[in-house]
Amino acid sequence: MFSKGQIIFGVLFFIVFSIIIGFTYKKDLKIHKKFYKGSLWVLAAFIAFISFIAAIKFLL
Repeated sequence: MFSKGQIIFGVLFFIVFSIIIGFTYKKDLKIHKKFYKGSLWVLAAFIAFISFIAAIKFLL
């Protein structure tokens, strides 16, 4: 399985990686709001389309 050192490394890596990603996202939030305005509608349409295809598959 995993050694104790590997588990500690994995946990510490996950914590540090999450913190760095959080800071980066917070820093770029203004840019994301400016350039990706309306992207939630695209995501909603994509999810609706996939759901529609799945519903057709299960009904037919």
